[in-house]
Amino acid sequence: MGGQESFIYSFVARGTMVLAEYTEFTGNFPAIAAQCLQRLPSSNNKFTYKCDHHIFNFLVEDGYAYCVVAKESVGKQISIALLERIKADFKKRYGGGKADTAVAKSLNKEFGPLMKEHMQYIIDHADEIEKLLKVKAQVSEVKSIMLENIDKAQEYKKRGQQIRRKMWGAVEEDIICTAADIIARQEHLLEKRSPSSIPHGQRKTKAGNPTDYKMGRGGPF
Repeated sequence: MGGQESFIYSFVARGTMVLAEYTEFTGNFPAIAAQCLQRLPSSNNKFTYKCDHHIFNFLVEDGYAYCVVAKESVGKQISIALLERIKADFKKRYGGGKADTAVAKSLNKEFGPLMKEHMQYIIDHADEIEKLLKVKAQVSEVKSIMLENIDKAQEYKKRGQQIRRKMWGAVEEDIICTAADIIARQEHLLEKRSPSSIPHGQRKTKAGNPTDYKMGRGGPF
């Protein structure tokens, strides 16, 4: 990456009030950045705007906005790395104290030169930072794939359990139906063998043949 001209302008703001800014160039960059700041959503996020071959990068976090204007040739991740570095230093120095009560541009003298140092550091270590960001992106991708595979495995396990429950329910139903059929057959056989099922008036002789008796006043004849 080229020299200091890669980064044109930077600021730190509380809400829409710029507390500290730095630039070595003349131009309308501060005015355009201020207009973008007015339109930024308040939610924690990263935002990027393009204007006149320059990229306006914003990092919004906890009510503070960090901005850097970079040439179009500067990678977005490099600009974000600079914003993260500026944010960390600013919060370390002023977080929860001076930053909450500071008035517009009152931190220029203190923090402006530090923003210049951070810009130069990123420029001097751009290759290392790009490699590190690439590794982080790969790790993030692998992590995302692993989490996706875990979700799929859990879903597969859940579906397997549902299928097993369904199959076991069908087996239980078959067992119950079979048992009921066996019981019904046994009851039917018992009814056929019961003495009450032999027609009234028939007995078995010693030979095993039924003999008919005619019942009258004097007994059998």
